[in-house]
Amino acid sequence: MIIDVLVRGAADAPAVFLLSGDPAREAGLCARLSGCALSLVCLAVPDWNADLSPWPAPPAFARGDAFAGRADAFLKALCTDALPRAFDALGFVPAQRALAGCSLAGLFGLYAMTRAAPFDAYASVSGSLWFDGFLPYMEAALPALPPRPVYLSLGEREAHTRNARLSQVQACTERLYALLLARGFPAALRLHPGGHFQDGAARMAAAIEWTLCALKGDER
Repeated sequence: MIIDVLVRGAADAPAVFLLSGDPAREAGLCARLSGCALSLVCLAVPDWNADLSPWPAPPAFARGDAFAGRADAFLKALCTDALPRAFDALGFVPAQRALAGCSLAGLFGLYAMTRAAPFDAYASVSGSLWFDGFLPYMEAALPALPPRPVYLSLGEREAHTRNARLSQVQACTERLYALLLARGFPAALRLHPGGHFQDGAARMAAAIEWTLCALKGDER
């Protein structure tokens, strides 16, 4: 897993670990976060559909790749290899850590939360919460988890699709948000104009800004 320290903040500032398919695309995000006190570390995901899916599932599209369900193996590699190397690259171990991701990476982050991942907050931007069986899994897993900040966001047009599975994304996201609140999690749900691929840097910047505030106890 390739690690790229995009922003090296103070040792006492939170560190956000961003799962990304292409770290070169994150320059716009750094510009939007220039006034924030944080470290930002990009973790490149080698095989998006395989590494981030919690269990095997059919392809989302007719010509797409199936989901291999290797999230547990990827999470182990993240915790035992990638994070120690990231700490070495930063020169310190951040006291507070958040995990952020978009699309399937957003789903992976929430799954990682249920697997005792070493993060204090999670941000899922346009998370693939339509994924087969994921909402029932979260319903069963949440009661055993300690509350921590969780940010969810979605484009208002993401559910407007003929794909029967993807069309459930807003209903699943809203249901998970309600479950988080019911379990006492500091949580936010934001709906943005547009579809899945619109304004990615702005949406992720908003997610990270909320997460930084939430780690201070200020959930706006």
